[in-house]
Amino acid sequence: MTQPPTAFAQPLYVARPMLPSLDEYTALLQEVWASGWLANGGAQHAALEAELGHWLQTPNLSLFNNGTIALIVACQALRLTGEVITTPFTFPATPHVLSWNQITPVFADIDPETLCLDPGRVEASVTPHTTGILGVHVYGVPCDVQALHSIASAQGLRVIYDGAHAFGTQVHGQPIASYGDATMFSFHATKLFHTAEGGALAVGDPDLKQRIDLLKNFGIKNENEVLMPGINGKMSELQAALGRVVLRHVGAEREKRATLRALYQARLADAAGIRLVRMPDHATDSLQYLVLRVDATAAGCSRDTLHERLKRFNIFTRKYFHPLCSDYACYRHLPSANPANLPNAYQVASEVLTLPLFGALDPDEAHRVCDAILYSLKY
Repeated sequence: MTQPPTAFAQPLYVARPMLPSLDEYTALLQEVWASGWLANGGAQHAALEAELGHWLQTPNLSLFNNGTIALIVACQALRLTGEVITTPFTFPATPHVLSWNQITPVFADIDPETLCLDPGRVEASVTPHTTGILGVHVYGVPCDVQALHSIASAQGLRVIYDGAHAFGTQVHGQPIASYGDATMFSFHATKLFHTAEGGALAVGDPDLKQRIDLLKNFGIKNENEVLMPGINGKMSELQAALGRVVLRHVGAEREKRATLRALYQARLADAAGIRLVRMPDHATDSLQYLVLRVDATAAGCSRDTLHERLKRFNIFTRKYFHPLCSDYACYRHLPSANPANLPNAYQVASEVLTLPLFGALDPDEAHRVCDAILYSLKY
């Protein structure tokens, strides 16, 4: 290809919220208006919690106003203190929730293929002050849940998973929320399933769910009793109603994204120095993100150069995740943030590029993105 492809008339980003028919949403809003109940666990909240619990195959699900508050509450509910081992290759919220709980994040390196925590590095990072592991299912690729469970069991640690990218992921046929003490899901507008803003915690222990439900509602048990210092993490009826409508269309959205992913894979398969991040054989794809890895030497073009060149075509990819959390000013002083301890994370952070993937993306548009990538690798 020697002629540059045609640029998109409007900016093309990596995500676009899935917005079903406004009439569907309005029908549920009419129910909300008729009830006069906007928050505090109304009918929409109860219905969405039940519907999502069924969809995610988890009986103990607690809805939140956002995923970050959900993770903060998970740390509180599990009484984590001291140090918690986590990944530097993640969104800022992951280590931030530890800091907000007065817990020191301890960064461990990642596996160069799954991009999730390397269990060997986790085990080497355990100290007498360690109380937990906070793993991230990066791009929906699951952590090595069996290995992390073994480490946690041997060391008496709790395990929380940040499953912001893992809505619908399964491991060996089991739902992702089956693993660990708690799994957080994010329902931000950019996610496969969303409530505009929101999140949830899934746990195996019903008693832990009761504690979580108290903590997200100021610790209030009833009008006469406040049992613990809690926070306001409740999802509103407006969010829940939107989520109920969106959930009806998640299956169709996944089918469209699977088609687009196959298209990208076929078009880019033979390009030197680039490859898509893929799910392991034992796991199902959440189809949350489509991520390219660029080997600058083999491709003759760095990730950063490709990122900039694609802007000429009005395509705005994301260097997701770059920089590493361990590079933030608030964390780089930590001994575990030393770059010498995190060679895989640094390498991967220099290679990844998130591409447009959403159901409203037309296959012809996906072909144009591929044309732009192949052209930009050379020119």
